[in-house]
Amino acid sequence: MLKEFKEFALRGNMVDMAVGIIIGAAFGALVKSLVDDVLMPIIGLFIGDVDFSALVLGPVNIGLFINAVVAFIIIAFVLFLIIKGMNSLKREEEEKAPAEPPKQELLLAEIRDLLKNK
Repeated sequence: MLKEFKEFALRGNMVDMAVGIIIGAAFGALVKSLVDDVLMPIIGLFIGDVDFSALVLGPVNIGLFINAVVAFIIIAFVLFLIIKGMNSLKREEEEKAPAEPPKQELLLAEIRDLLKNK
């Protein structure tokens, strides 16, 4: 059982996923700081010195929700740019090198051509 767990835990996909989760958590903290400490004060200056995190409408803390929405939009936009960049790199790779058929297909084509000529 221990051996199976070791194989499962050290599988490549598992390690990649763990790295992605850790980077995602760090990125989330970075975006939260960007929203709370940089963007919201600037937006507050234009609206009239409003601190969104302290904006409360009855029992609902609407300011924190506004901060979360802005953070979500930033994260979604950054992910969009990353995916768009990755897709363009894949397209460039596909355009650069057309796939050469496997050796088996080349040999079969040669055999076919030889049989046609006889």
